[in-house]
Amino acid sequence: MLSEFLLAEMNRLGAQDALPLHRQLYEALRRAMLDGKLGAGERLPSSRDLAQDLALSRNTVVAAINQLSVEGYLASRVGSGTYVNDHVPRASGARALRGAPAQAPHRQAPRLSRRGEALAHRFSAHELEVQPFTPGIADFSAFPLALWQRLQNKHWRMTYPDMLDYNTSGGYAPLRRAIADYLRVFRSVQLEADQVIVTTGTQQSLELCARLLADHGDTVWVEDPAYWGAMKAFMANGQRVHPVATDDEGIRPTEADDAEPPTLIYVTPSHQYPTGEVMSLARRHQLLATARAHGAWVLEDDYDSEYRFSGPPISSLEGLDLDGRVLYMGTFSKVLYPGLKLGYLVVPKGLVEAFRQAHYDLHRPGHMPTQAALAEFIEMGHFASSLRRARQTYAERRQCLLEALGPVLGGEGPDAPRISGAEQGLHLCLRLPARIDDQAIAQRLAQQGLIVRPLSAYCLRRTDLRGLVIGYGYAALAEIRQCGPLIAAAVRKAVG
Repeated sequence: MLSEFLLAEMNRLGAQDALPLHRQLYEALRRAMLDGKLGAGERLPSSRDLAQDLALSRNTVVAAINQLSVEGYLASRVGSGTYVNDHVPRASGARALRGAPAQAPHRQAPRLSRRGEALAHRFSAHELEVQPFTPGIADFSAFPLALWQRLQNKHWRMTYPDMLDYNTSGGYAPLRRAIADYLRVFRSVQLEADQVIVTTGTQQSLELCARLLADHGDTVWVEDPAYWGAMKAFMANGQRVHPVATDDEGIRPTEADDAEPPTLIYVTPSHQYPTGEVMSLARRHQLLATARAHGAWVLEDDYDSEYRFSGPPISSLEGLDLDGRVLYMGTFSKVLYPGLKLGYLVVPKGLVEAFRQAHYDLHRPGHMPTQAALAEFIEMGHFASSLRRARQTYAERRQCLLEALGPVLGGEGPDAPRISGAEQGLHLCLRLPARIDDQAIAQRLAQQGLIVRPLSAYCLRRTDLRGLVIGYGYAALAEIRQCGPLIAAAVRKAVG
């Protein structure tokens, strides 16, 4: 009976996984012990007998038995043979070869922590898969791949041993200088190169800030509606998220919010995500004064600031900061390609050493040859050229989408559908009356293969916002011309 079981298991394993014969026999014997077909203390047939019964070479049998002995399943007794170890556990529900069913132990179903449940099931990223109208997705197919490969190959050939090690200085020095020069000129950030920490992107920058600047249970003010990635970072680090409503001028704290004093304030002032509103100058000064009064740090996520299509560029909030309370972060994922996984965090001078050390201890940063290639890509002007081409491409797609949505725009009254956030970025927000079920519209469009996001899905506490967040970064002009009218028709039907 044992030989029949072993042969059946080996046939199954060979067909399923194409394992070598000695591994098939090893797995089959192990299963026989775990299932009770070879009980604890039971003598194993000799290697010669097993080889004959299974039509295997003796070397194959010996190799399997030796491996099981090394792992503690079998024990050899000199002059007596090989026996199943007394301590081999048996699988639940196993039946010994001799008879009675084994008692299945009570097993508690595996579960996540409360924090894990929230992280796994709220603001889920799988809902944001790459589709033509998914917000926040760039068209990385236009990236100059051949040029990038040449730069990478060059730096791999030139790489010194220390470039293959972890990095303790906050990133490749020429890259930090290139980032500092860019931010100083184009984003009005006040900084020196030493203040730049090269990260794997905005998400890692947020996590570093959450870990180093706030304790478990501290309060973080976030915009409502909110960017889901920031929510995940603060939830993962045990902070208490307090939503603060936004309006057409950005985040708008009230006296009720001041009663919940923050340790961190997270904002997207240049292009609020997802509404696209720009924080006014007055509101920026008000926010900095509020942070000063509460002794809070401001985390400025300069999301997709590179893509502004009308009017002058919006200067950074950090450029107005006189107290060293703003930490500024950005990413190359939207400009180059997501898999590059490089971003930056600008920290006040007094925090530089602490952030460098923590970044090293927590993340063991590296990828120095890639950082070197990116530094040269920027220094040689390729970054600026790629940005100009991308800005022109996205401006055309934005205009095409606006024209496709034209039939549902232009109405009068506060409830008329309107566009916000179209001056900048890779998406726009089609604002709808509060009575409209934006999630139902999004579901109907999804059935037609069009993925847009309901504005209400980004809201934390608010119940008054409805709309569709529509991306155009990944949508070709032909797709916008074909599918944009379908979005307009769905909205027109819902609004009535």
